[in-house]
Amino acid sequence: MNEQSQLHNKKLNLLLKDLPWYVEEYIEHKRRKLSAASLLNYCHDYKIFFQWIISEHLFSGNLKDIPLQLLETLTVQQVEGFLNALQYEYHNKEVTVNRKLSALKSLFNYLQNIAETRDLKPYIQRNVMAKIEFNELKQSMETLANKMEGKILLGDEYENFRRFVAHDYREIVKDNKKLLNFYTFNQERDTAIISLILGSGLRLSEVVNLDLDDIDFNKYSARVIRKGNKEQYVFFSKIAMDDLQQYLTIREKRYHVEKTNKALFVAAPMGPKGKSRRLTARSIEKMIEKYANAFGKPALSVHKLRHSFATRYHTEINDVPKLRRQLGHSSIQTTMIYTHIKNDDLRSAVDKMDMPKDH
Repeated sequence: MNEQSQLHNKKLNLLLKDLPWYVEEYIEHKRRKLSAASLLNYCHDYKIFFQWIISEHLFSGNLKDIPLQLLETLTVQQVEGFLNALQYEYHNKEVTVNRKLSALKSLFNYLQNIAETRDLKPYIQRNVMAKIEFNELKQSMETLANKMEGKILLGDEYENFRRFVAHDYREIVKDNKKLLNFYTFNQERDTAIISLILGSGLRLSEVVNLDLDDIDFNKYSARVIRKGNKEQYVFFSKIAMDDLQQYLTIREKRYHVEKTNKALFVAAPMGPKGKSRRLTARSIEKMIEKYANAFGKPALSVHKLRHSFATRYHTEINDVPKLRRQLGHSSIQTTMIYTHIKNDDLRSAVDKMDMPKDH
């Protein structure tokens, strides 16, 4: 188990101590199928729901003691009240409300249709969540695509941004010694990270968790653990490989990496012992924010770089099933967003991507 998963598991176990016993049982049921990060999100959603039950005086006592029987007595109107509170009091977006409702539906389905008492009876007979409908998202795929189009890299911007991180940022910070030294120290690493995302479409968590042994230098691929703890080999571009190898020539010596540290991307040594450690997700986010602001596209983020890759891939290769696999989407509907983005300028700006096309 990698460091990030261990941290998520630790937080998950702490959070479970505050939740009713049947939630813990449900989480144990799901551990084989979902990542610790996903289960942690579920538990945060459950805690909000149970706190609402207490705030509405539907139960007086500790959150941990809310009984199964109470869940059976909840009315549709009460649950709708909770969802309305999420949207209008806590200002959750419709898609976030849907996600929280999905988590609750999954829990209640387990309690009604999967979990059994010793005499083989379901934990609950009545499932109010089965009667609740999801929000209809007003935005069409085309609307989402158009919004995305203004915030991702298109045409020459794709290579220009990579080049900016690799070389041109130096011009921006040349008069600030501290920033210049920091950039010079991390130049190869930062370029490799951004090049890898632009050349593969990997998620932030997938980049963070990469180990040295996960890279196949012959097949231009990386072994990643995708959502649902599924192992998959994801291809990346030749440019990404070149940048990665450039980084690896300096990784061990510059970052004082111990032999036991297998993390691909590491942070500068800190502390009295001066040991390097795996680069965190937040560090990568802040790094990309820094370059995006200097580049003049502050809306860029790790996720937008992933979208940039997907848009380019679709334009050049036009194979939605392959793109779906490359991105690790569980639903092809998610991948279909990219078919709505207009990229005529991209066709003339780049050559065919050097992604393997026979996989």
